Amino acid sequence: MISHVLPTYNRADIAFERGEGSWAIATDGTRYLDLGAGIAVNALGHAHPELVAALTGQAGRIWHVSNIYQIPQQERLADLLVEHTFADTAFITNSGTEAAELAIKMVRKYWAEQGDPERYEILTFEGAFHGRSTGAIAAAGSEKMVKGFGPLMPGFRQLPWADMAALEAAISDRTAAVMLEPVQGEGGIRPLADEDLRLIRQLCDRTGALLVLDEVQSGMGRTGKLFAHEYAGIIPDIMMVAKGIGGGFPLGAVLATENAASAMVAGSHGSTYGGNPLACAVGTRVMEIVTEPAFLAEVNRKAGLLRQKLEGLVAAHPDVFELVRGQGLMLGLKCKVAPADLVRAGYAEHVLTVAAADNTLRLLPPLTITDEEIGEAVARLDRAAARLQG
Repeated sequence: MISHVLPTYNRADIAFERGEGSWAIATDGTRYLDLGAGIAVNALGHAHPELVAALTGQAGRIWHVSNIYQIPQQERLADLLVEHTFADTAFITNSGTEAAELAIKMVRKYWAEQGDPERYEILTFEGAFHGRSTGAIAAAGSEKMVKGFGPLMPGFRQLPWADMAALEAAISDRTAAVMLEPVQGEGGIRPLADEDLRLIRQLCDRTGALLVLDEVQSGMGRTGKLFAHEYAGIIPDIMMVAKGIGGGFPLGAVLATENAASAMVAGSHGSTYGGNPLACAVGTRVMEIVTEPAFLAEVNRKAGLLRQKLEGLVAAHPDVFELVRGQGLMLGLKCKVAPADLVRAGYAEHVLTVAAADNTLRLLPPLTITDEEIGEAVARLDRAAARLQG
């Protein structure tokens, strides 16, 4: 008999009833040090008091109104997103998948309004993850996500990861856009080199193609910059944001330049829940906190500490780990064992991690993790690795 909850996840036998900062507390009272943060969602940890205040304060006033009315909370969040990024405009969504769908629509509508509706091919990279909708899985193209869901939306071509020669051969003045994650998350915490990002921007400029960045997992301070592409000194035409922007509340956004968004007029897109006052009140407070220069400076300092300790962990367990990679507090341990085995060993040591492709263990702790908790986290990972060697 099928379970009442559709069985699309292989769930761990753990249930959490509350959280405190970097800790998730199970129903049996066990405290787990959370290095997954809901897969980079709980950017400010669990039950952050300022987010609780923003949520409850708004909840006592008004939760939801339709987008047929003015929504001041949405306007405030959009103002902050534009103020702190390349963008001229923002559309607020409920999730990263919704953001991916709008980004794809925006690209196609742009070229249609340019009088070239047949210019719709989007180049993407193998190992990408852009969500679970039919459009998003077509963009990523991996067999694991697309098998059994055909026919897929046409118009996507996947290229080998970080293969700039393949991109230069594929891109042309018929390419609608290039879409990619500056740091692949599900693909195994694989950062694209700054020089490659700069070359991609140049190729898009040369051919007229739009550059679409997916910063759903790498954004909102996760890499030590507000968004990862800032390290390369480039700007995209369109960018997807979600996960950390709501600090745990479902929220996303598509940011765009005025040119890229020029075809999106009244009636071209919409959302029932997107941009409601409750979500935007929380997102606004997240933005206010994360954009403080001192906050990002602390993320970078703590990222350096964590990476140093992880390098020591790799050296201590050469049969388990191969290397550390990533940026900021978006780090991956490339493994010589199955990452899922390390995740399970971590449960026994009361530490939460997330497996990814390319034999990688993802470490995505709250950006508010303390130095003491970093030390404790690596100690628990050390004991988990020892379990696999024992």
